[in-house]
Amino acid sequence: MTNAQSRFEAVVAAIDAANADDPRKTVVDGIKQPYEIVYAQRMTERLAAMYPDASEVLRIAARAQHIRRWDIPRSTYPEGRNGYNDWRKACREHHGVVISKIMTEHGYAPDDIARVVMLIKKEQLKKDRESQALENVVDVVFVDHYFDEFLAKYSQYDDDKIIDIVGKTLRKMSPKGHQAALSLDLPERTRALIMAAVEREKETLAKLAAVALD
Repeated sequence: MTNAQSRFEAVVAAIDAANADDPRKTVVDGIKQPYEIVYAQRMTERLAAMYPDASEVLRIAARAQHIRRWDIPRSTYPEGRNGYNDWRKACREHHGVVISKIMTEHGYAPDDIARVVMLIKKEQLKKDRESQALENVVDVVFVDHYFDEFLAKYSQYDDDKIIDIVGKTLRKMSPKGHQAALSLDLPERTRALIMAAVEREKETLAKLAAVALD
C-alpha cells in the first residue's frame, strides 16, 4: 500500500467515524446502522459505478457529502423554501469545516482541501466536470434510496407539485445522470412521476444537454 492510498483510506475511516455518531438510524438488510454511514457508503458505491476513474478528491467529496449533517437540524430553520435553502447552505458550510479538519490532520495540501470543499458546496455546477459528476451521483442516490421516503414525508403534495420538484432536480443533472436514474429498478409511481417531469422539461433539458460536461 502506498502512502497516498493509506492517507486516503485514513480519511475515509475518519469520515465514517464522524458519521458513526449519528443518532438517527436506518435498517439495511436487517441491520440497524447510523443514517449517515449508510448514505456515505451509498454515495461511494454509486460514484464508483458511474465514474470508476473518479479522482481522489471527488471520492472524498462524495464520502463526506453529508458528514455530520444531524449537527444542524432542519427544524432550527423556518419552514418553506427560503428556510430550506438557508439550512442547506449552513449544512454545506458545516460539512466543509469538518472535512477540512480531517484532511488537514492527514496531510492533504490546502489546494486539495479547497477543491473538496468546493465540490461539497456544489459550486461551479454546469461549469466544472467533477462538480457535475457529484451532483449526478447525489441525485441518483436520492432517486434510488430516498425518493419513497420523500413522497411519504410530503404526502400532502399533489402529483403536479412533485413533478415540478423533480423537474428542478433534472435540470441540475446532466444526460449521464438522467440515464443512470432511469436505468434504476424503480416503483411504478416513481418512474411515472420522473417521466412526467422529463416530458414537462424536455425543451430545457435538450438545451442543457447540448452544453453538458459529460
